[in-house]
Amino acid sequence: MIGVDTNVLVRFLVEDDVQQSKRAGQLFRRALAKGEQLFISDVVLCEVVWVLEGAYRVPRGEIAALLLDLARAKQVELGDADIVHRALTAFQAGNGDFADYVIRERALGAGCSALVTFEKKLWAEAGFEKV
Repeated sequence: MIGVDTNVLVRFLVEDDVQQSKRAGQLFRRALAKGEQLFISDVVLCEVVWVLEGAYRVPRGEIAALLLDLARAKQVELGDADIVHRALTAFQAGNGDFADYVIRERALGAGCSALVTFEKKLWAEAGFEKV
């Protein structure tokens, strides 16, 4: 298994640098052909979402759909896949940042009753509470 960093995944998804995008694509194709796994952590996904929203202005619905498709790829193994899937689903429908939902899912998984936050936009969503 090989870990994939944020910059490699962004090049693969966005194809904005010809040489780096080509190498990233080759990595994913080679892993598929050889039956190898590429590990993508939830932290990398948080950074990817931040880059796609901020630098590339990709709408959140498109980002969620893209990452859900990526999660289904045979050569991809997500760190904490259940957390990532729940966070992506919440991100797609909710008001928070993807990282907010990852943090909430980690807190709930650790036995917390809720995640307290100053983010007013999250107070009405399940698992979040006002401080």
